[in-house]
Amino acid sequence: MNFSKGIKKILKRGLIVSCQALDDEPLYSSFIMSKMALAAKNGGAIGIRANTKNDIMAIKKEVSLPVIGIVKKDYDDSEIYITPTMDEIDELVVSGAEIIALDATNRLRPDGVNLSEFVKEIRAKYPYIYLMADISNFDEGINADRLGFDLVATTLAGYTPYTQGRLLPDIDLLKKLKESIKAPIIGEGGISTPVKAAEVFTGGAYSIVVGGAITRPQLITKSFVDVLPV
Repeated sequence: MNFSKGIKKILKRGLIVSCQALDDEPLYSSFIMSKMALAAKNGGAIGIRANTKNDIMAIKKEVSLPVIGIVKKDYDDSEIYITPTMDEIDELVVSGAEIIALDATNRLRPDGVNLSEFVKEIRAKYPYIYLMADISNFDEGINADRLGFDLVATTLAGYTPYTQGRLLPDIDLLKKLKESIKAPIIGEGGISTPVKAAEVFTGGAYSIVVGGAITRPQLITKSFVDVLPV
């Protein structure tokens, strides 16, 4: 079942800010991510994308914005690391995230589980949660819509082995999906400037997600340093 009509009540149109820091980054802290989310809210964000139960619970104490939750975890037998198994789904349900995002590419999950099997398992256990598909190409977007995802996001375009080298943000992918699927499309990936954000939004995205360009100061600093003639 696709709950896209309900999802539009939960998630408005606008900017979603991804507030994430991995354990090898300077801002790695649930407290810091909660304050990052507050700063994003004060700047006009309509939602937050966050990683791990602890970060999400800290963020939800700080802001009332809807949270798109993920858990990044590596498994030896799969390339998939964004919410790969039911263990991560369970964690996100406990966190209170309004929407759960997961890798919806055509690759096998840990233990050889395919996407269709995984979605059926999720829907059987948690029939009323909202699911967002992180896809990398057109066929994956079509499949995610067919499987009943409530949102389809271009998160992984350019980040799978078979889409590397694409110019990001992938506006062409966004436009093709807009013409072909019923689920609202979230533009995500490679949105590094306000100009690009506007292009993605006007290209057909229901809402957009921006992360590193807002919330990763080490990358922002590097972008300035790299253009200096020294």
